[in-house]
Amino acid sequence: QLQASGGGLVQAGGSLRLSCARSGALTSTMGWFRQAPGKERLFVARIRLSSGWTAVSESVKGRFTIPRDNAKNTVYLQMNSLTPEDTAVYYCAAGSVTATNYASEYNYWGQGTLVTVSA
Repeated sequence: QLQASGGGLVQAGGSLRLSCARSGALTSTMGWFRQAPGKERLFVARIRLSSGWTAVSESVKGRFTIPRDNAKNTVYLQMNSLTPEDTAVYYCAAGSVTATNYASEYNYWGQGTLVTVSA
């Protein structure tokens, strides 16, 4: 089970940190995806929980990071220098060690948290 939180309204240039707390089955990879109104769900970032290895999409590189706290079973999405184009519902997801940037490779999903960036 995944519980995402931390969304809200922020001005352009601001920062926000999303949290994804997980419980239940063990997982190897955690990912963040986002979906803007009328658009498909897109990859944002992922992390291998054991090694801490991360990957982020080109659209957020240099602005977003995906730290983790294994003791708290929580993964975060730290978002800096936000722009209105980052407005979307953000979802966290859990997958196996082979999960990459495709939503279809993730088995479990959180409920989504809305991030709105005003100009």
